[in-house]
Amino acid sequence: MEKKYLLPPFTLETALQKVQLAEDAWNSKDPERVCLAYTIDTEWRNRTDFINGREEVKAFLVKKWQKELDYKLKKELWGFRENRMAVRFEYEWRDENGQWYRSYGNENWEFDEHGLMRKRFASINDLPIDEKDRRL
Repeated sequence: MEKKYLLPPFTLETALQKVQLAEDAWNSKDPERVCLAYTIDTEWRNRTDFINGREEVKAFLVKKWQKELDYKLKKELWGFRENRMAVRFEYEWRDENGQWYRSYGNENWEFDEHGLMRKRFASINDLPIDEKDRRL
């Protein structure tokens, strides 16, 4: 059976679905699964990292989830137009020493005609929190 992706131009319904699919994939913490949503030559900026191509994305995600333990993410559609979306998110994680963080950020996404993400630009800030203050 052929895999079908939500295709641009997006409607409110398909944009909300796209964001939920991304949230579900990232919460799987499976780099193989997540990287398949991106074009082979995808371009990323994640904090201060510049990442090019699906293989670099996969390597980045492996390292990310080795560092960010018990990762849990929530995404929210901020806006969309044609083949682009703006998304806000927050996620919680702990480091190897048990310190918890809540990371806040915004992403700008651009999709190709097949519904794969070709550009992802993320700005992210981390806030140390106590375990009792976790929300996710």
